[in-house]
Amino acid sequence: MTEGPRSTRSSKAEKTGKPGKKGKKRINRRKAAIWLFFTGAIAVVCGIIGYLLIILNGERILSENQDKFVLPEASTIYDSQGKEVTKLYQAGGNRENVEFAEIPELMRDAVIATEDRRFEAHSGIDLYSIGRAIVRDIVARSAVEGGSTITQQLAKNLFLTQDKTFFRKATEASIAVALEHKKTKDEIITMYLNRIYFGKGVYGIKSAAKYYFDTDLKDLQLWQMATLAGIPKAPGTYNPISNPDNSMERRGVVLQLMQSQGYITQAQMDEAKSVKYVPVEHAKTASDTYPAFLDFVINEAEQVSGLTEEQLRSGGYNIYTTLNTQAQSAAEKQFEDDDNFEKSVDDQQEQAAMIIVDHRNGAIQGLVGGRDYVKKGLNRILVPRQPGSSFKPITVYGPAIDSGDWYPWSILQDTKTCYGSYCPTDSNKVKYVGPIQMKQSLKESRNASAVWLLNEIGVKTGLKFADKMGFTLDSTQDRNLAIGLGGLTNGVTPFEMAKAYSAFANDGKSVDPHSLTKITDKEGDSLYEYSEPKSEQLMKTETATYMTQMMQAVLEKGGTGVNARLDRPVAGKTGTTQNGIPGLVNGYNRDAWFAGYTPEWTAVVWMGYDHTDKDHMIKKSSSQAAALFGKVMSEAMKGVPKGSFAKPSDVQEEQPPVGITNFNAIYDEQAAIVKLAWSPVEGTGMTYRIYRKEASEAQFTKLMDALDATGVDDMSVMPGMSYQYYVTAYDPQKEMEGTPSETLKVDIPEVEITPPAEETPGNGNGGNPGNGNEGTQPGETPGNGTETPGNGGQETPGNGGTETPDNGGTTPGDGGNNGQTPGNGGTQTPGNGGQPAEPGTGSGGNAGTNSGTGTTPGASTDNGAGNASGGDQTQPANDGTLPVDSQQGQNVQSGGTSNQTTTTTTTP
Repeated sequence: MTEGPRSTRSSKAEKTGKPGKKGKKRINRRKAAIWLFFTGAIAVVCGIIGYLLIILNGERILSENQDKFVLPEASTIYDSQGKEVTKLYQAGGNRENVEFAEIPELMRDAVIATEDRRFEAHSGIDLYSIGRAIVRDIVARSAVEGGSTITQQLAKNLFLTQDKTFFRKATEASIAVALEHKKTKDEIITMYLNRIYFGKGVYGIKSAAKYYFDTDLKDLQLWQMATLAGIPKAPGTYNPISNPDNSMERRGVVLQLMQSQGYITQAQMDEAKSVKYVPVEHAKTASDTYPAFLDFVINEAEQVSGLTEEQLRSGGYNIYTTLNTQAQSAAEKQFEDDDNFEKSVDDQQEQAAMIIVDHRNGAIQGLVGGRDYVKKGLNRILVPRQPGSSFKPITVYGPAIDSGDWYPWSILQDTKTCYGSYCPTDSNKVKYVGPIQMKQSLKESRNASAVWLLNEIGVKTGLKFADKMGFTLDSTQDRNLAIGLGGLTNGVTPFEMAKAYSAFANDGKSVDPHSLTKITDKEGDSLYEYSEPKSEQLMKTETATYMTQMMQAVLEKGGTGVNARLDRPVAGKTGTTQNGIPGLVNGYNRDAWFAGYTPEWTAVVWMGYDHTDKDHMIKKSSSQAAALFGKVMSEAMKGVPKGSFAKPSDVQEEQPPVGITNFNAIYDEQAAIVKLAWSPVEGTGMTYRIYRKEASEAQFTKLMDALDATGVDDMSVMPGMSYQYYVTAYDPQKEMEGTPSETLKVDIPEVEITPPAEETPGNGNGGNPGNGNEGTQPGETPGNGTETPGNGGQETPGNGGTETPDNGGTTPGDGGNNGQTPGNGGTQTPGNGGQPAEPGTGSGGNAGTNSGTGTTPGASTDNGAGNASGGDQTQPANDGTLPVDSQQGQNVQSGGTSNQTTTTTTTP
C-alpha cells in the first residue's frame, strides 16, 4: 500500500522546527500568567512598603509633635467675688476640654452619624470615601471633596494646614493611620470634640454648649446636640446665632442621618426638628469691656507666677483678681461719655486714665487705661506725666508737717518772690495775700506760698519724702524748687500717685496696689497666692491725719476740688501743668489731675492729650478731672458702707491760739508814728508777733516778737511810705502761732513844703551874712549892712541881703533798722539867704549803717537794705527834704501838717 502526501503546513512546520498555532497560544498564556504573578507580587510588595512608609511617616510626625496632643485650653478670669467674668485664650484656644465620660452618648452618635458613619470600623482611612472623593476631584479637575474620616480631620487640625492638596492628603492619611495605632477610638472622638471649631471664636463641644445654649454639656437636649453636630462642616454658615434658618435646616439633616442609622426613632427626630432656637443674650465679654484691667492682670501674673502670656492664655488656669465689676463698669461708662471731655479739633481726642484702689488692703477695684482702649494698647495708668499741684502734698506740705516744725495753722508767706532766676507765680491772676495759713494755702492751691515753704524746709527734705512715697526723681535735674509745683524731669504715673495718696489715707502706712489674689491650675492646685507685704510707716501718723484734714478743705467752698464732692467724706488735691508753648496764653494746660480718697478707697484721674501742641491743649482746668472723679466714684461706691476719717488715738492734736480780733492801725500825725492795738487772746503766757511790709518789699518781716502787751507804736515809719501790718498770737508753751489777723494798710503822708514868701524891695541894704556858727538859722542874726530908705517910699534892695553858707554842722545819719528803714541824712546847714535849700544826699551804709555827708539839708539814700535770702532788694530812699520858711527863718520839722491819712484793710 502506498503512503499519501503530507500536509504542506505540517511539512513546513517540520522543516522550520517551530511550534504550531496551538502551541503558541499556550506559550502566551504562560507568559501572561507569569507576568501577572510578578506584577501582583510587586504590587503587593509595593503596597506593603507604601503602607509601612505611610505608617512610619505618620509615626514620625506624631513622635516629633507630641506637644500638639495637649490642646490649648482657655484660662478663666474671676472677679473679687469669685464670679467668672471672661476667658483668657489665644487664637484657637477658647475652649474647655472634657473627658470621654463627660460627653453624652447621643452627642457622640450625632457627630459620628454626620461626619464618619464607619468610624468604629475603619483604621483611620475610609477607602470608600476616599474613592468617592477621588472620582469627584477628577470630574471637577481639582481637589473639591475631602472624604476625610474623623481621625483624618483630627490629624489635619492637630498637625496640618487647611490646604487641599494630594501631598497634604497623603500626609493626613499617614497621621490618621498612626493615630489609630496609638490611640483608642474613645480617645480619638474625645480629642476631636475638644479640638473642633464651632464658630464665634468657640472651640470644643463644652464651650460651644455654654456659648450657644448657656447650659452644661451633660444637660443638652437632642435638638441642641444635633444643632452642634451640624456646625463643624461650615461654622460661619451653620451656627444658629448668625444664620438660624440655615442652622435649623442643617439640624434636620443631622437628625435624618441619626434616624437612618438607628440612633434615634422617627418620633424623636420629628420632635427635635420642630424646636425653634432662641439666641442666648450675650453681653460684652470682659475682654471687650475691661481690656486695660485684663492687660494689667496678665502683666502682674507673668511677674508673680513665672509663666509666659502664651502659657497663661492656653494652660486652662483659674486666675482670681481684685476686680470690682461695679467700680469698673462705672469708670467705663463715664469714659465712654463724650460730654465729660473737651471737643478736639481733629481725630486726636482728649485722653484720660483712672485707677481705683482699696487702700485698706491694696486691692485694685478697677482701672481704665484710656478712652477707646484696645487690648495691648497704651495703658496710660503707667505713662508718666507732669503732676502739677497734685504733687505739693508729696514734696512740700507732707514733708513740712512730718518735720514737726510746721502745722496746718502755721503761717506761710504768699508774696511775689524770686529765688535767683526762678520766680513762681499763681495762675489765673490770683492776687498775693501775704501771710496765709498752710491749710488755706493748700486749699486755694497757691504757688508762691508753697515754694516759700519748700525753700524754708529745703529741697533735700522734699526729695527725701518723695522717695519714701515711692517716687524715683532725677537726683540732679529735680534738685530745685520747681518740684514744689510738680515741675519734674520725667513726670509720674497715675499708678504711682494712687500708691502715694493711699499712704495718706492709710495713716501714713505703705500700700501695695495689686490686681491678683491667686492662680490655680485646672486641677485646682495653687500656683500663686497673694501675701500682703509688711507695711512700712512712711510718715508720722499725725502727718497723715493733718494732711487728710487739709485736703478735705480742698473740696470745701472756695477750694479747687469742689467738683469731686461725694455724699461721703473725701480728701484730695487738684493739679494742672501749664502749656509752656511760646505765644500760647497760659489759660491752656497740658495735664489735669485729681488725686483723692474716701475713708475706704483712693482714686486718681489724669486728663490730657497724648501729643500736646498748640491745637491739643486742655482749655479747662483741673476742675474737669475733679468732676470725672466725682461722677465715677459716686456710682462705683454705691452700697459701700460710709466711713469717716477717724483721728488715731495716738495723735494729740494741739489747737493753736485763736486769731486776733479788733486789730487797729492808726497813724498819729502829731507824733509821726503808727499806733497798733488789738484785743487780748485768752491763754497763759500768751505773747504777740507783729509783722510789717513796706509797699516795695516782697515779703512781710517780723517787726516785733514776744510782745506781752496788746498794743505797740511803730516809730520807724517814714513820710510818703505805705505799710501793711498783721498780728498773731503765739503760745510759747505749745510753740504754736495762731491765725493771722486781718492785714491793715497804712499810708504815711508826704511832708508839706511851704514855699518862701517874697521880700518887699527896699532902699536900704540888707543884713550882712551871719557869723556862720553851727546851728544858726538864717535871719536870726542881722547882717552888718544898713538899710537906706528908697525913693518914693519904695525899698531898694541892698547888696548884702544874703547869708554865707556855714561849713560846719555835719553829723552822721542813722542807718535805720538793719537796713530796712532808710537813713536820716546829715544835720541841716543854712542855705542861701532866704532861698529854699537844694536837697542833698546822705549815703547810707550797708547792713543798717548810714553815714550822712549832709552839706545841705536833703535826702538820705539807703543802700544797705538787709536781704536774708541773698538777693538784691533795694529799699526806697527817704526824701528827707526839710522846707525852710525864708521870712520867719523857722525850720519846719518832718511830720508836720498833713492833709490825709489812709488805712486799708485786707484779709488773707
